[in-house]
Amino acid sequence: MNNMFSAGELAKLQHISKQTLLYYDKIGLFKPCYIDPTNDYRYYSAEQLDYLDTILIMKKIGFSLRDIQEKLQHYTTENSILSFEQQLVVIQQKIKDLSLIQSRLERRCLQVRQACELRETEPVLTTIDKVYLLYHSVDAPYSSKDISVATKECYAQALNEDIPIFFECGVSVPLERVQSGRCIEAGTAFLTTEDFPSVSNILCLPQGLTASIYHFGPYASISESYRKLLSYCSEQNLRICSDSYEFCINDYITSKYEDEFITKIMFYVEPM
Repeated sequence: MNNMFSAGELAKLQHISKQTLLYYDKIGLFKPCYIDPTNDYRYYSAEQLDYLDTILIMKKIGFSLRDIQEKLQHYTTENSILSFEQQLVVIQQKIKDLSLIQSRLERRCLQVRQACELRETEPVLTTIDKVYLLYHSVDAPYSSKDISVATKECYAQALNEDIPIFFECGVSVPLERVQSGRCIEAGTAFLTTEDFPSVSNILCLPQGLTASIYHFGPYASISESYRKLLSYCSEQNLRICSDSYEFCINDYITSKYEDEFITKIMFYVEPM
């Protein structure tokens, strides 16, 4: 047909699928100007090309199909400028959010890579900077299931309240439980985060002297690493002055194999 494009021709011209055109027709966003009654083939006029370009450009900018449909009903220069300015605000926020995610993902990759390359299994004495933890209590009997539930509560709160997190989880085990051999009975689960004064369940771990060790392998075998760390503190005449903090360096987020898991165990200490 002269000056007309079939759905297949238009799809090829615009680098979209025929199914996209069918969907746009179905929702009333972009309808063919003619449907052949003998075979139901859809045809589009040359004049419709600019209209389709507008839809695809607005979609690329980030408008939803519902937004596009609504805006095209009141398509004036003034309304377009207002819509574009509003979308700029949305884009700027997305850039900020993605930049934050990028920096934290880079940190996570570096952290895992360094731990894997170091493969250090002996305790060390280090001074750490402040760390902020978004935490939830683990319910008795403090099983792996209870720890998972508390961790999920942390993730849910972070997502619902837009609390920035570093994609790193962990648990804290009360010192008396560690000393009595109950090393896997965590008292709290946490996610590393930032200072967020409006959130009551964020704990600040202060800058200070710590004794720590990396545990490689399944979490069920972590008691051996605790034994090493406790012995080290005793031999070095260090008084343990905090509960333990376990940071999951390599866990189920990065590997399904427990043999590849890496957990950093840490106590605050002071010389006796």
